[in-house]
Amino acid sequence: MKVPQMVLAELRRLASTRMSLIALIALMVVPILYGGLYLWANRDPYGQLDQVPVALVVADTGAELNGTDRNLGDEVAQELIADGTFDWHLATAEEADAGLDEGGYDFAIELPADFTAAIASITTGEPRTADIVLRTSDANNYLASTIGTQAVERIQTTITEKVVAEAGLTMLDALDTIRVQLTDAATGASQLVDGLAQAGDGALQLSSGAGKLADGTAQLRDGAAQLSAGAAQVADGASQVAGGTAQLDAIADRIGAASSSAISTLPQVRDDIAAKLREAGLDQARIDDVLATLDPVGDRLDAVDSRVQGAVAQIDRLNSGAQQVSAGAASVAAGSSTLAAGTATAADGAAQLRDGAATLDSGLTRLEDGATQLRDGLSAGAARLPSYDADTRQAQADTLAAPVEIERSSLTQAQNYGAGLAPFFAALAGWIGIYALFLIVKPVSKRAVTALHSPIRITLAGWATPALLGGAQMLGLFGVLSLALGFSFAHPLATLGILLLASATYAAIVLALNVWLGSVGQFLGLVLMVLQLVTAGGTFPWQTLPAPLAALHHVLPMGYVVDAMRQVMYGGSADRVWLDLAVLLAWLVGAGVVAAIGVTRMTHFRTLRDLQPSVIG
Repeated sequence: MKVPQMVLAELRRLASTRMSLIALIALMVVPILYGGLYLWANRDPYGQLDQVPVALVVADTGAELNGTDRNLGDEVAQELIADGTFDWHLATAEEADAGLDEGGYDFAIELPADFTAAIASITTGEPRTADIVLRTSDANNYLASTIGTQAVERIQTTITEKVVAEAGLTMLDALDTIRVQLTDAATGASQLVDGLAQAGDGALQLSSGAGKLADGTAQLRDGAAQLSAGAAQVADGASQVAGGTAQLDAIADRIGAASSSAISTLPQVRDDIAAKLREAGLDQARIDDVLATLDPVGDRLDAVDSRVQGAVAQIDRLNSGAQQVSAGAASVAAGSSTLAAGTATAADGAAQLRDGAATLDSGLTRLEDGATQLRDGLSAGAARLPSYDADTRQAQADTLAAPVEIERSSLTQAQNYGAGLAPFFAALAGWIGIYALFLIVKPVSKRAVTALHSPIRITLAGWATPALLGGAQMLGLFGVLSLALGFSFAHPLATLGILLLASATYAAIVLALNVWLGSVGQFLGLVLMVLQLVTAGGTFPWQTLPAPLAALHHVLPMGYVVDAMRQVMYGGSADRVWLDLAVLLAWLVGAGVVAAIGVTRMTHFRTLRDLQPSVIG
């Protein structure tokens, strides 16, 4: 009997009765149902988070933030509801607790009363962090609690970006205002430098003029001193002259008085002479002759008196002038003394002015140097502060709030969450399918063992039947993944080929266990499935496993099936696929050889175990 005949015989046996056929069909669809339903249920759970009911409690009372009354709690709530990531329900704290306890909400998020106030405290002397309260109940769903934690962290990040962006914009606006003010100050400092330069020129001219003034006032002081001395001498001489003219005036006054008196007495003297002549007996004619002789004398005396009185008047005028000259000379002497004192004071002041002007010139020079440094410093400071428009500052503030952006670059990428799990659950479904088939498929035909002495053909026949049926299972599973679930495959034929090879490898392994250990081997196939379930690295990375399980990952075949499936499904490394295929082929050949050795033993020997009933059934 040849291998195909033995395979057909086994297939006919499996389909010999209606119940046998139903059992075969049921076992054939086990991996399809397992893999298909599980992956269908988990095809894209993150895309359905908007169906997850979440309570949102906004107790925030608001506060002043950046000079404006704000309520960040309400703002965050509006953004969350508009985003629609979850099925948000605004509720009170009591309603949220009741809904969480009754299972109406998967988790609850509360923004407390001091939420805005806590954020606003950043700009005060007593900053504190704002709280976001997350309430969960693992009695509802553990993963929902994990998702709630991630949601709160995302809200925290969003609020942080919002606050930092606003604070950054305020800071950038303030810097721009400072830059403008520095520019204005630099302009003012530049004008100050120009003014100080002009003041310096004026101070230099003032210093020069003050020097000339000091020299001139010094000369004036010396001249005024000489004038004061000369004026004093003149005053003394004028005083002496005034004294002499006063004496002369007094004498002249006496002479004038005497002359006037003499002249005034002439008529009386003439009358007395006439009287005397009459007493002497002269006749009137003689008397008239005598008087006629004397009258010219009187005329001459009148002339003399006139000259005397004129001289007296001149002497009076001379005395008056001398007195005025004396008084003027005295005034001049007094004024020249005052002038001398004033010019001395002026000379001292001019000297001080000269020294002060020199100091002013030096100080203005230093002040100009300082103003120049101030101008240059203000200009340099203003130049170091960049000038941006409002839109650019807003963009800078947004960048400041989120300075790091994750740029995702994937060498390979799964279509969705379900496609990411597909390699693992397809590999696991293959093992479950083979394991289920061996519940009804005979590992080795006893009849063939008795009739034939060809262990290799018997082994091939025992392996080929479940391998063919397992291949049909994998073909059906591949159809469900690609057609029903719509998963995409970078290399669809390679994916199908790996599924077929995996099923064939599993068949060889379970066959070897059954050949050597019978029903105990069948049970060990279940144990081996459980070990591979946890060591294949289908969900979490295998590096997270405990050391003994991580070691098994490098030995058991399912991990290599998962890795090969990922490479051909997502478009990964072909070199890794060849390594995975080599390991699977090694398992296939190795398990076939071990099974063949067991069949060989069965064809030559019978043991008590062969005659004992199965402990499992």
